Amino acid sequence: MNYSKSFRLLDFIFRKLLRQNAGVSYPVHYTATIHNPSKLRIGIGTFPGDSPGVYINADNGIEVGDFTNIGPNVGLISANHDFLDNDRRVAAPPIILGKCCWIGMSAVILPGVHLGDFTIVGAGAVVTKSFPEGYQVLGGNPARVLKQLEPAACHVAAQRKYQ
Repeated sequence: MNYSKSFRLLDFIFRKLLRQNAGVSYPVHYTATIHNPSKLRIGIGTFPGDSPGVYINADNGIEVGDFTNIGPNVGLISANHDFLDNDRRVAAPPIILGKCCWIGMSAVILPGVHLGDFTIVGAGAVVTKSFPEGYQVLGGNPARVLKQLEPAACHVAAQRKYQ
């Protein structure tokens, strides 16, 4: 990924000197927050947190597929707390995002959600359940399928872009 000199400088200052997001092995925006990066698995060409304002809580695990793009102010929240005791975490399955997904600005993805390959999540959507089939556009609160995508066209576009 090509980052500007100012992005790299701020990344160095915040991640290396001030130790904000220090456990992350790739450049992140200084306004991003990544909790428990050791439980965040990412694919090729994927850099969760390089957009401003991203919040990632990977306490229960998060897997992000190859070439998946995460927009500004997105929340990936794999953990929750007990309804009666905010200090007690509740176990949940990990969040799984497929390959070539696009998560739009200010979308929120909640614990246990699985999105299949080539899933687009519209800006501001709140994804509370899984859509493992992929090849679709999601939007709304709670998110629902707005449009089906043609798998062959998705693969042709991906080959052009990522080859």
